[in-house]
Amino acid sequence: MTAPLRALVAGLALVGGLAAAQDDGDAEKRLKGLANELRCLVCQNQTIGDSNAPLANDLKREIRTMIATGKSDADIRDYMVARYGDFVLYRPPVTAATAFLWVGPFLIAVAALAVLAYRTRARRRAEDDALPEEDVRRARDLIDGRSP
Repeated sequence: MTAPLRALVAGLALVGGLAAAQDDGDAEKRLKGLANELRCLVCQNQTIGDSNAPLANDLKREIRTMIATGKSDADIRDYMVARYGDFVLYRPPVTAATAFLWVGPFLIAVAALAVLAYRTRARRRAEDDALPEEDVRRARDLIDGRSP
């Protein structure tokens, strides 16, 4: 092979290697992005990106394979939801089935504040309705048979 031809082949190999490295970098970014959106089904309080559980590693491997086959992020999310349900999403969508999960904590907080306000008002009313000390003394005297 002549020197210019060797240089051309080496240059093409270098450009091809850089393009492949760029594709791998993009695939890894997509994998990390998706892994941070999906819940580890074993740990349940971690994303699969944060988890070292064997199932999380299997799911990351599955996502990597799907990315390599050209699936979009939405396709991969839809596949995971179809297979594992909305629970696999770390931030599940607001639907009729999940509405209470999103609204429930606020309802509980409002109910707790309402109970606290009711009890505080009831205690104040009870204190306001209490007889003055002079009236209590006169009532005791009447009960005991003493004249006021």
